[in-house]
Amino acid sequence: MFEILAVLVVLLLIAGAGYLYLRMRGARPVPEQLRRGKRLPQFTATDEAGHRLDTRDLIGTPAVMIFVRGNWCPFCSRQVKNLTRYYKDIVNLGAKLIFVTPKPQETTKRVAEFFNVEFEFWLDESLTATRKLGLLLESGVPKDYITEYGSDTIWPASLVIDADGVIRYVEISKHIIDRPNPKTLLRELQKTLDA
Repeated sequence: MFEILAVLVVLLLIAGAGYLYLRMRGARPVPEQLRRGKRLPQFTATDEAGHRLDTRDLIGTPAVMIFVRGNWCPFCSRQVKNLTRYYKDIVNLGAKLIFVTPKPQETTKRVAEFFNVEFEFWLDESLTATRKLGLLLESGVPKDYITEYGSDTIWPASLVIDADGVIRYVEISKHIIDRPNPKTLLRELQKTLDA
């Protein structure tokens, strides 16, 4: 009986190690410039009306910043939809919720309008900020969308930034399909504010 139990424990350990290996295989590391405790690198973007936005303007206000690939990405659209349920919790804590995207996201904006939330959309059409932050995903746009969006896009990432512009939480998607749970982002924002 003891031998059977020992074999089962060993098999469970092997299965667990295999699962962790497969889950982490191909995982993208956090770029050096986005590591926890570092100041968010200064970058500019535009809003959908073409007005210039600058990360320096965030000083004094904490933010949850989400980098998404585009409105063609079903995983990004689902992430935005999931965050709509937590939007009020985030802004009620005095923080901004910002989506950085390479192209205007009409679909995402419609979702935000449907749920009556005021997300900020920062457009990085030239991918200049994306490159600076180490989040470029080369040839990441599916071939059906390349004509409209180009071939390169943003690697999905989520940041919680304190009022001093310091990164307090960072999650780089391991694969293009995974995104952090909105509850995690809210919890990390709360921890940042309590610090």
